Amino acid sequence: MNALALSHAVKRTAVLTATAGLLTAGLLTGPASADSPAVGRPGTLAACAYYNGNALTVYGQRGDRVSQVQCLLANRRYLPWRDLTGYFGPKTRAAVKKFQSRHHLTANGKVDKKTWRALYA
Repeated sequence: MNALALSHAVKRTAVLTATAGLLTAGLLTGPASADSPAVGRPGTLAACAYYNGNALTVYGQRGDRVSQVQCLLANRRYLPWRDLTGYFGPKTRAAVKKFQSRHHLTANGKVDKKTWRALYA
């Protein structure tokens, strides 16, 4: 194994170990455990750890950015947990528009820098 491959293997192991520790401690949850009683209690939020950025995210996209948007919206009860699919479809767009409208943002259904900032606030 060359040095670069070893470095990647070590980093991956560290991330997996840290994630396992958080899961064990009950600090990191996501869609798989979103039905747990703790998430339903007021003031208890799931840790959304899919994406950490602010790139434009729009209807039709798939992936970690969309999962992050959906998780953040579900934490605020704009989107049901069962709708965390990683696909930016009509339900996600409607939830984004509702969130934007209630936060005095342009309600266009596109998650831009201002919307990301409000979601993370």
